[in-house]
Amino acid sequence: MAAWDLSVTVEELGPEAPPLSISVTSDLHIGGVILKIVEKTQMKKDWSDHALWWEQKQQWLLRPAWTLDKCGIHADARLSFTPQHKPLLLGLPNGVSLRLRACFSGPVFRTVMGICRVLNIRHPEELSLLRPVEEKKKKKDKEAAVEVYDLTEVPLTSASVPSLYNGMPAHFADSLQTEAVYKMLSSTQPAPAPENIAKMYRPASVVDKAHIHSRWLDSSRSLLQQGVQENDRLWLRFKYYSFYDLEPKYDIVRLTQLYEQARWAVLLEDIDCTEEEMMLFGALQYHISKATQSEPQAVKSSPAMDDLDSALQCLEVKMEGESSSLDMLDTMTTAPELHDYLKIFRPKRLTLKGYKQYWFAFKDTSISYYKSKEEGFGEPIQQMNLKGCEVAPDVNVAGQKFCIKLLIPAPEGMNEVYLRCENENQYSQWMAACRLASKGKNLADSSFSSEVKSIQAFLSMQHSNPGAQSAQADESINTQSLVSPRYQKKYKAKQLTPRILEAYQNIAQLSLIEAILKFLQIWQALPDFGVSYFVVRFKGSRKDEVLGIANNRLIRIDLGVGDVVKTWRYNNMRQWNVNWDIKQVAIEFDGNINIAFSCVTANCKIVHEYIGGYIFMSTRSREQSETLNEELFHKLTGGHEAL
Repeated sequence: MAAWDLSVTVEELGPEAPPLSISVTSDLHIGGVILKIVEKTQMKKDWSDHALWWEQKQQWLLRPAWTLDKCGIHADARLSFTPQHKPLLLGLPNGVSLRLRACFSGPVFRTVMGICRVLNIRHPEELSLLRPVEEKKKKKDKEAAVEVYDLTEVPLTSASVPSLYNGMPAHFADSLQTEAVYKMLSSTQPAPAPENIAKMYRPASVVDKAHIHSRWLDSSRSLLQQGVQENDRLWLRFKYYSFYDLEPKYDIVRLTQLYEQARWAVLLEDIDCTEEEMMLFGALQYHISKATQSEPQAVKSSPAMDDLDSALQCLEVKMEGESSSLDMLDTMTTAPELHDYLKIFRPKRLTLKGYKQYWFAFKDTSISYYKSKEEGFGEPIQQMNLKGCEVAPDVNVAGQKFCIKLLIPAPEGMNEVYLRCENENQYSQWMAACRLASKGKNLADSSFSSEVKSIQAFLSMQHSNPGAQSAQADESINTQSLVSPRYQKKYKAKQLTPRILEAYQNIAQLSLIEAILKFLQIWQALPDFGVSYFVVRFKGSRKDEVLGIANNRLIRIDLGVGDVVKTWRYNNMRQWNVNWDIKQVAIEFDGNINIAFSCVTANCKIVHEYIGGYIFMSTRSREQSETLNEELFHKLTGGHEAL
């Protein structure tokens, strides 16, 4: 075969050096090309991490046995011989910036796994990388130098569970600098100054939020294929709001970063909450920052206790499995019901009448209502099946207002219904029943009583207790930095302080971990929690609309008013596919419901990956939690490139 010259740039020779010219034949394999390059450079070093990158085709040549002919490489190809792992600037949810070595040649999914292994974050499938939002700089703002902590020397470990030393992964215990970085990763950051919060980018509308979600990187392609260069800046964030197996003993970094992401979502008004909830969030932040300063961070544990814990956990799972058959027998004989007088209000009907009282019965997943208790055995005025509905609280504890907002699926859209309860006890039971029914569960479900208790505990936190001695006015407390800019403008610091300290009375006894978990629990209970927005155009529609993607449903939202038009649940989904030529996503649900839309603000690959990603999250189970099924993730999210 005739020999020809191949031009290869070698990074190690410096930016000014001309490309090397190597004499090759078409049947030479990639491994042989690399050998020739190394011999020609005459540099003695470890080349094992290097690989060939084909500039024109934007692809890595990672199969050493493939010949140049099979790869389709001819004399006009421009190749560069470059390391597969390069430094990357990583912004974490808590605002800390790290420089660490990341894999630029594997799919982003695997790159994130490697990063999370270094940072000691379990379940890396819940996180991903996105491009940062460019903030508009004012001329008078001096360029603030962001402090970057260097972890490029920290070795990339291959073990899925890192060996611990003094409560931290061994690779952080090598030097005082890396120990300090680990402490920053695993302890919450102090409250930011109010003027800093006001300066930061805040999405003003759903469209702004949609633009942020269009910045996620594609999980099935490598960093270099997506134009990310060495030392570029990316954000590491929780992408899928489906947090599996949170265990404070092993997940201190994961919990801390998740809390920081939730806290910033609240402070930057990325998620809406009521005034009472904001005061409670403020009190929890205050408590967490106080506890962080006073409690030693690392949770030390002995191996013997760990073994005992895991044995007890397995036993608990077995016991749960055995009791389920008995539960089923009980359910078959007596399925519990709820009966009570409640008030109902339906805003869609064109009447100005307010709430009307009726006798309500809750059975299985349906609510029926009658004129009076005596008529409760006859035909109801209406029966509403809550399976697949949206349930949101509308509560003001101080004003004794306990309402449940329901959006019930109907053929033409969503029917809006409000139920008003008399007191906390009644509200807790009916709210818990509605939440279970929306997931297709009835009152016999074992989680009903725990759902009632958690709702009651949340309400009790919002109580004002004038009897309790008011908390010491802490000089260091800057209440304006604990609430979002909307409340900074609405109230002066001296008005906020007593309200936050009052809420603090109800949670002051919580430990640091309990307070973080409580913050996350309240965040997860917010109506808009975990919804990622995209501007789309539905097939047959002339206007842009918003598609919200959550961990269990898709939501169609009116762009002008912001109202929910329709909801579709994943458990009713039969199949979804993408027409990559016209960039259209088509989904089929039970009952011959078909929807199709094209994406306006994002690549339809991102939307496809979100839906497939959430379905992947729902397949995780305790038995296989140690090994991550990467192949299944790519099958569900990769699109035509993965097949």
